[in-house]
Amino acid sequence: MKTDLSNLIGSPEQNEAFRALYADIPSACRRYNGIAEAFSRFFAGTPAFFSASGRCEVIGNHTDHNGGRVMAAGISLDTVAAALPTDNMRVRMISQGFDGCFEADLSRLEPINAEKGTTTALIRGVAARFKQLGLNIGGFDAYVSSNVLRGSGLSSSAAVEVLICTVLSHFYNSGAVAPEVMGEISQYAENVYFGKPCGLMDQLACACGGMVHIDFGGEKADIKRLSYDFSRRGYCMIITDVHEDHASLTDKYAEIIGDMRSAAEYFGAKRLIDVPQGAFYEAIPQIRKTAGDRAVLRALHFYEENLRVDKAAAALAANDLSGFFAQINASGESSARLLQNLCIPGSRAQAVPLALALSAKLLGGRGAARVHGGGFGGTVLAFVPADLREDYISLMNRTFGENAALCLSVRSLPACRVL
Repeated sequence: MKTDLSNLIGSPEQNEAFRALYADIPSACRRYNGIAEAFSRFFAGTPAFFSASGRCEVIGNHTDHNGGRVMAAGISLDTVAAALPTDNMRVRMISQGFDGCFEADLSRLEPINAEKGTTTALIRGVAARFKQLGLNIGGFDAYVSSNVLRGSGLSSSAAVEVLICTVLSHFYNSGAVAPEVMGEISQYAENVYFGKPCGLMDQLACACGGMVHIDFGGEKADIKRLSYDFSRRGYCMIITDVHEDHASLTDKYAEIIGDMRSAAEYFGAKRLIDVPQGAFYEAIPQIRKTAGDRAVLRALHFYEENLRVDKAAAALAANDLSGFFAQINASGESSARLLQNLCIPGSRAQAVPLALALSAKLLGGRGAARVHGGGFGGTVLAFVPADLREDYISLMNRTFGENAALCLSVRSLPACRVL
């Protein structure tokens, strides 16, 4: 049965929501109608629609997991669910591009080892954390479709986690679960149930929307909203997927976390943010012996990157775009030299360094580019002058494949119910 959304989307109220989320309204309507039709093939009833965005890490590479600071943004790419509550405790979720149905009986909320690394684990983990926090849970049927590229550093998994939170919030908690809480719940599900160590930045950016400055140093993340329109200054944000899938490199990300924390352990601390920078520098000869040189280098990146995040935010506040770009470029250089996460050491595949070298050549000192997200493949983020946009996209697509380069915009809305 075809579900026609034109009456809903055509109303003034829904037009406002759609215009806040999507630049191309007709295309968005076609996409939502397609999702509605797919839902009707598997489930009965008229669904509600929910959206959670992917995220862009503007600056702050591998700082969140050690109590550092980041700038991040929800982006125009999103994961959408058509969902309907049920009168039982079972979740059934079908995701476009995946085989079968992900099912979880929410009457059983403990982690299940056989589910690790699966969407079912995320569903169960989100529900378990809801319950632990005294929130309500219940079953639902959902069909999910996403244009957040998988394995490309745009946090497709975090978008799914936040989307599940959003569905449970609206169906069973009157939509009252705050974005910050949904971010924490999502991180818990990924860490404890999915089995991937990660910080909190991805989930918070997907849940909160907009551009944010986040300080993870305290007991709770301190989130400040930022506002800056790069397009009005003649620049666009372009993500290039170099088509080196880094989804299977969890151990490499875990090594970065482990190295930084092993450096902190010399002082009896769990996070580098709890170790004064001066004390760390004084103790480098001893830390080399206990944690190794790579841990020292990655810790140096952490301290310097935190300062760059603050300088970048201050530059935007002062409308100093050249100062902002200087911090973005310096961040990329530090990731290469100290953090060492552009590619796998010893591998002949070095697409991220190549993308950065080509970016520097084409930009010629205008704009900025850096490794984006976890690294070891994945994506490169560039701020490109509008007059070089087509040349830049053409260069990246010729080098890394069709549709490798994608223009992004910052999404203003948090994860939300759309219809």
